[in-house]
Amino acid sequence: MNAPWQPLLDWWFGTAETSRAIAADKGKLWFGKRDSQDLEARERFGDQVEQALAGGLTEWARPEGWLALVLLLDQLPRMIFRDSPKSFSGDLRAQALVAQGIAADFDRQLRPIQRVFIYLVFEHSENLAVQNECISRYIELVAQQPEADRALFADYLDYAEKHQKVIAQFGRFPHRNAVLGRESTAEELVFLSKPGSRF
Repeated sequence: MNAPWQPLLDWWFGTAETSRAIAADKGKLWFGKRDSQDLEARERFGDQVEQALAGGLTEWARPEGWLALVLLLDQLPRMIFRDSPKSFSGDLRAQALVAQGIAADFDRQLRPIQRVFIYLVFEHSENLAVQNECISRYIELVAQQPEADRALFADYLDYAEKHQKVIAQFGRFPHRNAVLGRESTAEELVFLSKPGSRF
C-alpha cells in the first residue's frame, strides 16, 4: 500500500531517473503558469493542502512525507490560490518545517532534485537571513553534483541569488505588494517596471 503522500510526489517528480530528465519532464509544471495545472492541483490535492494549512498531516514528518508536506504548504498554494493572499499562507509553517527537517538531516536523505524544493522554501522568504541560508544550501548542493548535472543546479542557485538581491534591496518582494494589499514605494514601482522583476 502506497504512503498517503506518494501520489503527490509521483505527480510532482514523475518517474524519470536523472535530475536532468526529471527537470525536463516536470519543469513546466514547476515553473509554468497554466490554468489546467492549477485546476489539476486543486482537484487532486486541494483537500490535503487545506489540511496542511490548518496545521494537520503532522504524521507526515519523515523525509519523504516531510517533502510532500512542504510541497503542500509552499508550492501548491501558489497554484491553487494563485494571485490571492492565501497563496502565501503556508510559507511560515513551511519554513519552520524545513528548518526542523534540515536539523534532522532529512534533506540529505532526499534526491538532489527533491532538495531543490526544500531550499526553495527559504528562497520564498522575505527575511534576508533566511535568504542567505538558502544561498548557502544551494551552493553546497551545486558542489555535490556530477559535472553533467552542475549547470542545472547552478541555474537554481542563480535564481535564488536574484531573489536574495531583491530582499537585500527592499526587505520584501515588491511583486507581492498588489496581491497582499501593500503600497509600493516609488523605488519599488521603478523596479517593477523592469523586465524580470516579477519572477
